[in-house]
Amino acid sequence: MINLSLKNRISFYYIISAAILIFVVFFSIYNIVSLSIDKNINDQLVKEVEEYQQKLSYNEEELEINEHEEWEQREHNEVFIDPVFLQVTDINGNVIQKSRNLRSQNLLFEKNIQIQKITNLVVLGKDIRQIQVPLFFHNKIQGYLMVALSTKEEIDILNSLINILFVLFPLVLITLFFVSQFIAGKSIKPINKIIAISETINKNNIATRIPLPKYKDELFVLSNTINNLLDRIANTIEREKQFTSDASHELRTPLAVIKGTLEVLIRKPRNTEEYQQKINLCISEVDRMNKLVDQLLILARLENQKQFLRIENLNLNEIVNEVINHFSEELQKQKVKISFDSIPANYVNTDKYLLTIVINNLISNAVKYSKLNDTISITIDSKDSNTSLKIIDHGIGIAKEEVEKVFNAFYKTNYTVNHPEIDGIGLGLSIAKRLCDVLNVELVLTSEENQGTEVTLII
Repeated sequence: MINLSLKNRISFYYIISAAILIFVVFFSIYNIVSLSIDKNINDQLVKEVEEYQQKLSYNEEELEINEHEEWEQREHNEVFIDPVFLQVTDINGNVIQKSRNLRSQNLLFEKNIQIQKITNLVVLGKDIRQIQVPLFFHNKIQGYLMVALSTKEEIDILNSLINILFVLFPLVLITLFFVSQFIAGKSIKPINKIIAISETINKNNIATRIPLPKYKDELFVLSNTINNLLDRIANTIEREKQFTSDASHELRTPLAVIKGTLEVLIRKPRNTEEYQQKINLCISEVDRMNKLVDQLLILARLENQKQFLRIENLNLNEIVNEVINHFSEELQKQKVKISFDSIPANYVNTDKYLLTIVINNLISNAVKYSKLNDTISITIDSKDSNTSLKIIDHGIGIAKEEVEKVFNAFYKTNYTVNHPEIDGIGLGLSIAKRLCDVLNVELVLTSEENQGTEVTLII
């Protein structure tokens, strides 16, 4: 199909539908009229037959016609616009009597007709309809009566009707085409308005929204859907701006420390101990930058991570033990113990690499914010088709108003901000939450300031 605009497609489908409907209506009208005319002619023929059958008798083994004056009537003598043709024959088809308007021609005779039969034929150049009925006398067919009527007037009526319908059909379609164009134009006008407003929206006026229609129809749903999409885009842009700003800030800090330290070193000669101290500081800042870059790369890959999931049947106990062993040195340094309680063989279907990152980040936070000689409790429990992993610490906790914010990238609690000795970037929980969304794992965090934090993973 030719590439049509929406307006023209609406008109096209409307015209096609209307053409089919009009054709069906016109066809029905023609057939109803035709059937009605046929019925009227047939009824008239039967009436004529009944009338003339009463004027026939059977005497001395031959048919006789009573009231000859009926045969002398004008409609039986002349071939004018509505003639009536009459003919009586014996059982062999020999004409006993016929109306004068038949002249030298005879009506159609069919032998051995037991019931009435109606036939269309041409007599004297006229279209007629004939009925042939057997004449019963003494329970035996003694002859046949044939009556015929001209169908010229009826044929003319049907021809006129079909001519009228043929003329009306294109006229009606042309009229409907212009009507459909007008209606289609009115119908898509709100859509054109939506398009016009949408084309003006860019990064500089992302807050612009499409006015919602008065009626809650499909256009209302479309406008509302586009507005919701714009809200999500605006929120994403804002988050990306904030993320870029925070990432830049976090990267500048260790770079500034490294640069300042190196500038101090080159001002004058230093002893070996001072060089070692400053170099170790630079190395720790480089490690911090590496850690930050790694986490930033994880966040960057999260958008398409679902395409690369490697789902395996994994023993959750082994994953947790691997992560705990990874923190053994830090646990000794912080003088923090971990109590791991689980039932044997907790198997889950998930991606090992991503789940390990989640558990690693959660245990890292628990260790980082625990107090000296605290104990971190880790438990695994299975119920129905769900497996839950709980990590509970008794550390500094999180203020109630900050609980919902800790999943935002680069967000640091007031405690972390006021204690710079705590090494925190503010990406651990953000990464954990987004990875849980990728893995369809539910992450629930509850905390109370100075009481501790409880994090639950429902797999």
